[in-house]
Amino acid sequence: MIMPRGQQLLLPVNPLFIVVTLVIGLAVNMLPLGRIVWLPDMLMLLLAFWSLNQPQRVGLGIAFALGLVMDVDRASLLGQHALAYTLLVFVTGWMSRRLLWFSSPVQALHLLPVFAAAHGIQVLLRVATGGIFPGLEFLIAPVIETLLWPVVSALLLAPQRRAPNSDENRPL
Repeated sequence: MIMPRGQQLLLPVNPLFIVVTLVIGLAVNMLPLGRIVWLPDMLMLLLAFWSLNQPQRVGLGIAFALGLVMDVDRASLLGQHALAYTLLVFVTGWMSRRLLWFSSPVQALHLLPVFAAAHGIQVLLRVATGGIFPGLEFLIAPVIETLLWPVVSALLLAPQRRAPNSDENRPL
């Protein structure tokens, strides 16, 4: 694949780094902050990032397993988060070849409907099984996740960035 002009070549990602970030995202989601509907789902954000940048390492199985863990933690309908995370990873992986050509803010705009659909699926399943509708405040969470995307992207790609090389004889 030909890289766009000016884009920096990245080093391979350490698989342990992926695991650590996903565990941190899971821990942040499990913080006892109450049922605030507009809080961003950090695990969803990290799953979207890794399925976009490393689709061969973070796939549907990991998303489903982490979704089941979130379902058990939140005492919600078993499979609610699993379905939302699995569909999010599927759509993000499907769009990954195209999205990687864009800058981080443009990627965030493309992922806004995906985040909104994932949250919408969770709310739809909750309401369909007799839960109460949380109000339209649940639409704030995808917007916050979209605003966090460039920050998370820069932080997670930082360990992979190659140091600038002043040697003119080596293009890489």
